[in-house]
Amino acid sequence: MNQNPEQIARDNIDKQLRACGWIIQNKRNINLYAGPGVVVREYQTDAGPADYILFVDQEPVGVIEAKRVEEGQRLIAAEEQSTEYANSKLKYLKNKPLRFVYESTGVLTRFTDYNDPKPRAREVFTFHRPETLSELTRQNKSLRGRLQSVPALKPDKLRDCQIKAINNLEFSFKANKPRSLIQMATGSGKTFTAITFIYRLLKFAGAKRVLFLVDTKNLGEQAEQEFNSYQPNDDNRKFTELYNVQRLKSSYIASDSQVCISTIQRLYSILKSEQLDESAEESHPGENESAWSRREPLPIVYNERVPIEFFDFIVIDECHRSIYNLWRQVLDYFDGFLIGLTATPDKRTFGFFNQNIVSEYSHELAVADGVNVGHTVYVIETEITQKGSKIKCGEYIDKREKLTRRKRLEQLDEDTTYSALKLDDEVVNPSQIRMIVRTFKQKLPEIFPGRTEVPKTLIFAKTDSHADDIIQIVREEFDEANAFCKKVTYKADEDPKSVLNQFRNNYNPRIAVTVDMIATGTDVKPLECLIFMRDVKSKNYFEQMKGRGTRTIQLDDLRKVTPSARYTKDHFVIVDAIGVTKSLKTDSRPLDRQPSVSLKELLNAVTVGAKDEDLFTTLASRLARLEKQLSDKDRERFVELTQGKTINTVVKELLNAYDPDAIEDRARETYNVSIDDIPTISQIKEVQNELIKKAASTFSGELNEFIDNVRKTLEQIIDLVNLDTVTSIGWDTQSKEKAIAMIEDFKNYLEHHKDEVTALQIFYNQPHRRKDLTYKMIKDLLEKLKLEKPTLAPISLWQAYEQLDQVSHSTPKNELIALVSLIRRVVGIDEKLTSFEKTVDKNFQEWVFKKQAGALKFNAEQMEWLRMMKDHIMTSFHIEKKDIEYFPFDAKGGLGKMWQLFGVQMNSIIEELNEGLVA
Repeated sequence: MNQNPEQIARDNIDKQLRACGWIIQNKRNINLYAGPGVVVREYQTDAGPADYILFVDQEPVGVIEAKRVEEGQRLIAAEEQSTEYANSKLKYLKNKPLRFVYESTGVLTRFTDYNDPKPRAREVFTFHRPETLSELTRQNKSLRGRLQSVPALKPDKLRDCQIKAINNLEFSFKANKPRSLIQMATGSGKTFTAITFIYRLLKFAGAKRVLFLVDTKNLGEQAEQEFNSYQPNDDNRKFTELYNVQRLKSSYIASDSQVCISTIQRLYSILKSEQLDESAEESHPGENESAWSRREPLPIVYNERVPIEFFDFIVIDECHRSIYNLWRQVLDYFDGFLIGLTATPDKRTFGFFNQNIVSEYSHELAVADGVNVGHTVYVIETEITQKGSKIKCGEYIDKREKLTRRKRLEQLDEDTTYSALKLDDEVVNPSQIRMIVRTFKQKLPEIFPGRTEVPKTLIFAKTDSHADDIIQIVREEFDEANAFCKKVTYKADEDPKSVLNQFRNNYNPRIAVTVDMIATGTDVKPLECLIFMRDVKSKNYFEQMKGRGTRTIQLDDLRKVTPSARYTKDHFVIVDAIGVTKSLKTDSRPLDRQPSVSLKELLNAVTVGAKDEDLFTTLASRLARLEKQLSDKDRERFVELTQGKTINTVVKELLNAYDPDAIEDRARETYNVSIDDIPTISQIKEVQNELIKKAASTFSGELNEFIDNVRKTLEQIIDLVNLDTVTSIGWDTQSKEKAIAMIEDFKNYLEHHKDEVTALQIFYNQPHRRKDLTYKMIKDLLEKLKLEKPTLAPISLWQAYEQLDQVSHSTPKNELIALVSLIRRVVGIDEKLTSFEKTVDKNFQEWVFKKQAGALKFNAEQMEWLRMMKDHIMTSFHIEKKDIEYFPFDAKGGLGKMWQLFGVQMNSIIEELNEGLVA
C-alpha cells in the first residue's frame, strides 16, 4: 500500500533523527528519562500540536516542522509556522521560547539557532545530535554570537594583503556569510594567513574544531609543517603548544584535535566508512584515476562518528579544483563555515562561494609589493612551428609507433603535408625541436647575462612522447649527461617527488620537462625560466603554469643551486616557442580533464560502470582526437563494433550525458513539457540516467581492445627531411610596449609631484643639495609611490628599463636603492640606468684616487673606515656623525676611533663623501 506524502516525509525524518542519536516517542508514552535526547511527536502547544518537540536532558529546546517532499521549494514559507510553535507555551510547562528550530521534508532540512545575532535559517545535511544541543544551551553565546566580539587584529609580522584578507574574512563571519573566498597570489602566504585566522577563531571565537582540507598528501604535509612552525604575534608559544593539530593518516580522529588536516579523498572515505587506497592521496582528484576504479560513486550518508557539527570551520586549500563533482558531497555534509583558498579562481569557484570574495590579491599586486616576481617574455619562432611543412613523394622516412617507439623505414607514395597543429602528434620534426633548444642555448647570455650555468628551467611539453624527444635533444645540444635534464610527470619511471626535490635543492637537473605535473606543491623557488613548447587555451590553467616561476628566493638560497647568480631573483623569463602568450584564452575547462590517465584506464572505468562527469568528458576528448588519426578501414571496423555508431556519434553521446541543455531538451521531449514550464528534478534525473546508460552501453571488452590496439599501432612520421629555421627571436614587442608605457607613467608621476616631495625637490630643483638626501626622504617617497601607484614598483620599473636601456643585469639590493637609481635616470643625471651602488662605487674610487694623488695618503685602517662609510651611503644615501655611533662603526670604536684616525679632517671627509659619492 502506498504511503501518503506526509507519512513518507515523517518516516525519513524519524530515520534521520534516530541516526543522530535521538529517541522518538509518541505523546501518549512520553519518558523524558529514556535518554539524553528525546523527540516527542505531536506535542500540544498553545499554538496547536507541533510535529516534533526536542527535549535535551528533560528540557524542551527545539521544534521540527515537517513538510511533504514536494514542498521543499516552499520550505522557507514554513518558518513562520515553526517560529510560532517555538515561541508558544508547551502544555503543562512554563517554558521559555525554544531556541532550535528546524523545517524539514526528510530530504531537505533547514535550521535556525535563535540565539544567533540576526537569526537566519541555513540548510543542513541532517539534524544535530542531542549532546551538541546540550552543549550549545550551556554556552552564553552561540558561535555566531562569539564571532561578533573577536578583537581587532594585531598587524605585526603580517603583510598588508594578509591583514586585509583576515579583516575582511572576520567581517564576513560577523555578517554570518556561510562561504568566503580568499584569492591570494602564489607565494603571498595563503597558508600563513589561514593559520593566523584559525588561531584567532580558536582563541577568540571559541571554535571547537577546524578542518584544513587539501587534495594531495603533499599539500597536507606542507600544511602540517607550517602549523608546527607557526608562532602567533601575541604569544611566545608555538601554535602546536597551544592547540592540538592532527594530520589524518587513518580513519581515526582524536577527540581532542582542534585542527585536523586531511585530504578530501581521506575524509570522503572516512564518511563512507571505506578503506582508502593510499595512492589516491598522491595526486589531486583531477589527476587521480582511482576515483573511477569503483562503480557508481555512492552518495555520502550520515556517519555518527563524524556528525555534521564536527567541524565549525572548513578551510579548503586549492579550492578551485576540489569543490566539484564527487568531492562536493564532503563540503555539503558539514554544518560549518567554508573558507576557500586559491590563487587562480574561475567562474565556478566564484559561484560556489556565493561571490563572497573577501580578498582579491592578484599576481600583479603581489609583484608590485615585492611578494612575487614578475616575468618578461622572450620569443623564439621557427618556420615549421608556425606553418608546418611538406614531405615530397618518394622520400624515405621513419615511422614510429607512438607507444612502443619502434621504428620502420617507409618510402612515401604521395606528398605529405602537415600543419603546425599536427606537430608532435602525427608528425615529429626533430629539427623543429632542435632549433628551439639550440636557439635557447645560444641566447642564454642575452636572456640571463653573466651566468655560467643554465638557470633552473622548466619546459612544458605536449605529451610524454614529446617530452622524451625534447629531453634527448636537450642533452645532445647542451652536451650534458642524463642528470642535466629529466622528466617530471606522474608517469615518470623515477619517483616524481625525488626528481622534484633534486630540481629544487640540487645543482642538477638544470632543466626539467613536464606534461601535466603543474599542481600546487610542485613549486621550485630557484626556477627562473619557463619554456612553453605546448599551447594552452584555458586562462586558469595558463596562470597556474606561470605561477611555477613567481616564487621569490633569497640570493644565498638561489646560489646554493645556481652558483653564478649575482643578484636575487627579481623576475622570471617565459620563453614562448609556440605562441602561448598570444593565443586566445578562455575561462572554460578543457574537455580532457585527466591528462595523466591512460585511454585504456578510461575505457575500463566506463565499461565497469563508473559515471563521473570528468570521465565522460575526458573519454570524449580522447576519442575525438583518435578519430582524426584513424584510417577508413579502422573507422568502418569501429562502426561495426558499435552496431552503427561512428566515433563522432559516441563522442556526442558522452558529452550529452552531462550537458544541461541536452538533458533539459530530452526531458521536454520525453515528458511533453511545454516551453513555458520547467521539467521536474525527477524528470531531469530520469532522463540523465538514460543518457548516461546510452553512452556507457556502447563500450565493451571487444571495442575497448580494438581502440587500444589501434592506438598502439598509430604511427608518427619522423620528418628528418625538412630542416627548420628561426624566423623571429627576441624580447616580446608587447613587453616592450608595456615597458615604455610604465616608464612614461613613472616620469609623469615624478613630474607631477616634484614640487611637493622633498626628495624630488632636491633631484629636480636643488641638485646641489643631493648631499643632503636622507634615507627617510627616500623611504617617504617609496611609501607614497606604493600607496598611490602600486603598479610602479621600483623592481618592476627596473625590469622595464632593462628591456629598453639594455642594462646589464644588475638589480639593486633593495627597492630604495632601485628608486634612487630610477630617479637619477629620469632626471638625466645618468644617461643609462645604473645601479646607485655602482655609481657610489665608481665615485668612491675616483675620490680616493684624487686624495691619494695629492699629499694625503690613507693607510689600511683608514681605508677600512672609508669603505664602511661608502657602504653606509650606498644604502642610506647620507652619513652623519651620529651614524658613526651605530653598527658597524660602533664595533670598531665609534666616533672616538674615527677622530683618532682622521683627526681634524674628520668633518671635511664626511662632508666630501656625502657630496662626492652621490654626485
